[in-house]
Formats: sequence, structure tokens, C-alpha cells
Amino acid sequence: MKQNRIKLLVIVLIMAGTVAGFAYGMSTAPKTARTQTASTSVVSYGSPMVPGNFSELAEQVRAGVVNIQVSKKVSSIGFERFGLDPFGNRDPFGDFFDHFGGRRNNAPERKQQGVGSGFIMSKDGYILTNNHVVDGADQIKVKVADGKEFVGKIVGRDPKTDLALVKISGASDLHPLKLGNSDDLKVGNWVVAVGSPFGLEQTVTAGIVSAKGRVIGSGPYDNFIQTDASINPGNSGGPLINLQGEVVGINTAIIASGQGIGFAIPINMANEIALQLQKSGHVTRGLLGVTIQDLTPELASSLGIKNSKGALVSQVVPGGPADKAGLEQGDVIVKFDGQTVSESKDLPRIVASTPVGKTVTVKLVRDGKEIERQTKVGEMEEDSASATRNSPIHPALGITVQNLTPQIAQELGLPKSAGVVVTAVDPDSQAAEAGIQAGDIIKSVNRKPVKNVDQFVKLADKAKGNGSILLLVQRGANSQFVAIRPG
Repeated sequence: MKQNRIKLLVIVLIMAGTVAGFAYGMSTAPKTARTQTASTSVVSYGSPMVPGNFSELAEQVRAGVVNIQVSKKVSSIGFERFGLDPFGNRDPFGDFFDHFGGRRNNAPERKQQGVGSGFIMSKDGYILTNNHVVDGADQIKVKVADGKEFVGKIVGRDPKTDLALVKISGASDLHPLKLGNSDDLKVGNWVVAVGSPFGLEQTVTAGIVSAKGRVIGSGPYDNFIQTDASINPGNSGGPLINLQGEVVGINTAIIASGQGIGFAIPINMANEIALQLQKSGHVTRGLLGVTIQDLTPELASSLGIKNSKGALVSQVVPGGPADKAGLEQGDVIVKFDGQTVSESKDLPRIVASTPVGKTVTVKLVRDGKEIERQTKVGEMEEDSASATRNSPIHPALGITVQNLTPQIAQELGLPKSAGVVVTAVDPDSQAAEAGIQAGDIIKSVNRKPVKNVDQFVKLADKAKGNGSILLLVQRGANSQFVAIRPG
């Protein structure tokens, strides 16, 4: 069983201690530091493509990399659950921690030890690391390159991006690392990871940027740099360095059972978060007030859109910024504040980083035409008829619906009773393939509101000759468009 669990391919946070939490912080270095470009490389080249060695680079940055040791009191339940990472996945490195004290089913409470990495952002002692390194820690010790240890204090944490800012006091002659520009990274660029894998301090590994913009399911703002530079438990929070000796990322996650597949948070994103953590201890994010989904080719065709670029608005929050600006369900947002929205995952990140209160232009496609709306960015709150009868719809859809009565609406926890509820789905139907489930509420057909079963049947029959049927489906508090191609 143990070996099978280790072989599971899951995304896990790279941690080497019992505390699952390293925070992302921001730098106090001047903003110009991240845009600086060194005129010459600090490493010599063995060929136009491959550096001769990394010794000069390693020597230059090692003084700015720290080892973070944490301790946490946990109950026996906490020990049993330690094998789960913050994403809820089985941690294949959980067995490693047995060597640091082991799990004790009989112990009501004991101290767990953990280790991670970080780097110095300012001479006055600000350290950037992962939230999963320091989350829940009772004690934090920061060891700098010359062996001196200091007590670390959490200034602020941002679990949504897995970043934390830690402060040490009483240290002198600190060596902050320069920040690079992660937007300038290209796939194939050489990078170096520095940290404390398995507690082995000042370990240097080299590799290339394997990909950018990776989404690994860790949170709403995933935008990871993928690298094949060797990363292991304990590297969490350590810097990813370019050949100019600048930090371009924070090493954060790996794929279990995978070799040469590590992920780092881009420094441009991390720096924005760190500056807010330093200033207020928390992060303020912009809010548009919409629910969005991917624009698939089928949905694009149903909406009369030529390509599938953009974020499809499936729900507009009443009274929110988008609602006040006139955005509607079915709109496809293609630009926000001058930034292109190629995929739905782009929009949350762009909106979140937009200053609260700023008035921006939203470019969208509605009924095949591009239009613009002005909206004032809000602030995201942390932690956002006929008689009842059953009616089988034509076999191409394969669903059975019923009027959504006030009683059914109450049972489903819904405030209104407009629409029809799906009572059964043929498992071999197009509807099942599209993800429709019993209990879903169908609110519209081809963007025509549905009030009852009779109206739904008429709209569905009329739409089936158009090649695809566009349904607005509500499940719980969320709404989503679904395109079905009748068979």
C-alpha cells in the first residue's frame, strides 16, 4: 500500500517538515530591481547554448538564501493526517517525516519539526517564503548562510497564492537578492534552484524553464513556471535564479513520482503580494462580480463567436461592479484594463491584481459584436408557471425535467422558483456527456429565459435544428453555460 501511494501522480507542495505551510511574501527592494538587466552574465559559457559552470552564480546568491526551521504542536489526529498536503492529496513524502520523530497514534500531543527555504528581500530582515512552510508554526527559526540563527515572525500570509512574508530582527550585514522580471523568461532559459532539500542547506541545482503559465489546481491564481531543475521537499520557498543572479520565481511544488517536474511562482506576482503583506499584513484584491467559464468551441459556435478566446460570463452578481456596468450572462470578456484575456483562467488573476476603485475598460463580445463597458473595480471579500409535471425531452437531449416549484426550490436552497429542474439524465445521452446532472436547474435555452416545462419543451424543440443547444444551468449557487449537440 505504501509503495502504491508513493507512485500516485499527484501535485504536492514540496515540504520537508511537519508544518504544511510556507508563505509567499513581497520584496522591499526598489521596484526598479525587478526590471534591471545585467549587461553581462555572472556565469561563463562553455558554448553558445550551455553554461560552462554555475560556481560564480552559486557563490553570488548563496548569502541571500536562508534555511527555515519550524515547529508545531500537533495532536495524534494531526499526525495521522500529516500525509495529506494542503491540496488534500496524499503526500508521498509523508513517510520521510517518520525519520523526524514518526507518527504516534498514542501520543495526544507532540512537537513536529519541519524545514523549508526562503530568501532575503531587504537588509532590514524581510524574508519571502511559501505559506505552506510557516502555516500553523508555533516557532520559526531562520538560519542565514553564515550559520547564524534568528527568530522569525510572520508579517503576513496569503494562502491563495501560497506566499508568506517573515521578518527577522537583530541581523546585520544581510544580503538581499535582486529581483528579476519573470515575464521576460522564455522556455529553454537556464535557471538555478537554491534551497534546503531534505534539510541539506545551500543545495544548488540547475535546469531550464520547461513551460510557463502552468495551472496545477492549487488555487484560483495558478500561473506557475515549470522547471526541470531538481526540486525536493525542503526547497519550498527557495529562489529560482536566472543567469544574471536575479530571483525569477519561488520554488513551490512538484509532481509526485515525476522527475524533473517542479513549479515556481513567478516573482512578478510574488512581489506584488509581498508589498501588500509588508504594508498591511494581508492582500487586497480587485473584484468584478461575475462567474466565468471556459469558452469551448461548441459554446463559441452556439454564441456566434468565431474563435474560443476569452472568458464566458455564466453569472453576473446582482449589484456588483459588472452588473452596474451592464455586463450580461453570455458576454465573452476578451480584454480587461487593456490586458488580453485569452482563457478564462487569465481573468481572475488580472482582476485580482487591479487596484480597488480603479475605473477600467472591459472589452467583450455580445451577439457577435465587440463592445466596451466601463466599470469601477470592487474589493474582494476574503473567505464570495404550468402545473407540475414530468416531461421527457426528445432523445437527442436525453433528460427529464419538472417545473421548479416553490417547494422544490426550498428543498434545493434556492430563493426563486423560475426554471425547470432536471429529474433524470440518460447516462448515454449528450446531456450526460456535457455534465448535466439530476437536480440541475435549467434557466434558459439559447439565451431565452425558461419559466416552466412547456416553455422549455418549445424552446428545446425549436433549437434542436440549429446544430447545438445552449443551456444556462444552475447548480447550487453557481450558473454555467452548457452546449449540447443533439445526436
